[in-house]
Amino acid sequence: MTNKPDDDTPRYLTFVRTEARLTPEQVAAIAALRRRVAANRQDKAERITDNTLLRLAVDLLLANADRIKGDTEAEMRRALLGEEGTAH
Repeated sequence: MTNKPDDDTPRYLTFVRTEARLTPEQVAAIAALRRRVAANRQDKAERITDNTLLRLAVDLLLANADRIKGDTEAEMRRALLGEEGTAH
């Protein structure tokens, strides 16, 4: 999924703004991951932001949508990530 901006439009302006409520731990972990990913890149032409990682997470979620089952967030997390509720 690549958004190609027209002419001189900044890429981030081609995305739809939305809001999500995250836990403080999730926010801190995403920021730490962004810093690690950004520091380890060879080509730093494209800016990597927390939103970059959140878009990747949404793509991963949608790619695994058939695995999501349950009535609560905890049940859906276990169905998607396994019994421990953490990524494999």
